[in-house]
Amino acid sequence: MAPTTTLTALAEEKTLQAKFVRDEDERPKVAYNHFSSEVPVISLAGIDEVVGRRSEICRKIVEACEDWGIFQVVDHGVDAGLISDMTRLAHEFFALPPEEKLRFDMSGGKKGGFIVSSHLQGEAVQDWREIVTYFSYPIRCRDYSRWPDKPEGWRAVTEQYSERLMGLACKLLEVLSEAMGLEKEALTKACVDMDQKVVVNFYPKCPQPDLTLGLKRHTDPGTITLLLQDQVGGLQATRDGGKTWITVQPVEGAFVVNLGDHGHYLSNGRFKNADHQAVVNSNYSRLSIATFQNPAPEAIVYPLKIREGEKPVLDEPITFAEMYRRKMARDLELARLKKLAKEKQLEELEKAKLENGKPKGIEEILA
Repeated sequence: MAPTTTLTALAEEKTLQAKFVRDEDERPKVAYNHFSSEVPVISLAGIDEVVGRRSEICRKIVEACEDWGIFQVVDHGVDAGLISDMTRLAHEFFALPPEEKLRFDMSGGKKGGFIVSSHLQGEAVQDWREIVTYFSYPIRCRDYSRWPDKPEGWRAVTEQYSERLMGLACKLLEVLSEAMGLEKEALTKACVDMDQKVVVNFYPKCPQPDLTLGLKRHTDPGTITLLLQDQVGGLQATRDGGKTWITVQPVEGAFVVNLGDHGHYLSNGRFKNADHQAVVNSNYSRLSIATFQNPAPEAIVYPLKIREGEKPVLDEPITFAEMYRRKMARDLELARLKKLAKEKQLEELEKAKLENGKPKGIEEILA
């Protein structure tokens, strides 16, 4: 069923609706503005030099991918004016009346447009966000009828932004290919016909941010993701299985780069797939723009190179479509099992209350 309202309309409520409340173990552990400088910030100035700075830049990128699977890049060559236009127009879209945004409702499997939360079908808890999704590559597959026509000029700016981000992503993949001892186009070629999806996230102010998430914990399924975020803060990462979290320090004009599952598998686990989430707050709304570069559905997922003494991280080659299907099925099964466990716990609590509330028999009184 298509939504009849937007999340922005709920932001002024005093309490959070139950459908957004997460279990205690999933709730934020670190504040949105408690920033960490652990994620490296790497300047790409000089990356195209044949000699000189390129080798040092490449070393830093490779180290970050082996250590975290996440880093930030500055001096990346994407025009600051284009970035400014993209964010300004995105803000204008989310400020539109609900009926304007809902003209591009993408629920029911539509290929692109506007949606609230975008949580997995079958999950009980929704994310506190609104999103606009552009399916931007392959270019021949674009459906412009699903690209919002307001504000004026956003479609054209998104086309330019998409193209520049695709170029930057491919440049970073070249560095990782060479680090693996392969030709520089190896990772890009492994995608067959690279898919790109631009997802614009808007996280409104939240009445009870300590009870929910803007985006639940996950790893991206694809090859490489580039994220532009504003200065509010909310992107968090973990590298110890969720025991400790850090909030990534926003850097003006930087792109946060993280590898997905596909990039992790192609490197035979050498490069990490970043484990991350987004938190929200009650003081400010937040905007981020994620550009996902993914392989074609028929692309084969299997390590491109296995170093001596290593075992492959996958039992057999599979298509990306199958890899994605298995990932989604696993997530849904985990959500189902968690829901059952929670229901059982509630039943046992109710049973214990009834037992404790029973009137005492004469034997108990005289005992």
